[in-house]
Amino acid sequence: MITSRTRLKAISACLLTSFVMAGCASTKEAVLPQDGPTMSEIYHEHQERSRRGGSDGAREALASDHPHPVSDGDRDLYGYTRDAAREVDSIFQRLPNPTLVMYVYPHLAGRHAVPIPGYSTTFTMYERTEFALPGEAPCSGC
Repeated sequence: MITSRTRLKAISACLLTSFVMAGCASTKEAVLPQDGPTMSEIYHEHQERSRRGGSDGAREALASDHPHPVSDGDRDLYGYTRDAAREVDSIFQRLPNPTLVMYVYPHLAGRHAVPIPGYSTTFTMYERTEFALPGEAPCSGC
């Protein structure tokens, strides 16, 4: 006797199999047509358009998003305004933490002797970045 649960499992398995087979039935050309321009052609066309002074409208779109033009008064206040990043950097100066560069020579690694090419890596001398207290000047000649 076939229960409704067994019947549901069989129908689900058939549907899943048919969906998988339908997905595998398409060809690469149907999914990715090969009749368009090559990357080289697209690049050269873009370069030619840029040389002629044409644009794709992106700069104009960005320029038109400003709600009002910048006035001369706004430009004069730039150096006097405070923002959080400049405020924190001026109060809590970073203490010197030199960056060291290490070159790792080409070598064989692991049980299977996989070749690893030479590379450079950088790391700081101290594990953490330390900050000076307010009013404490970091030593520049140390």
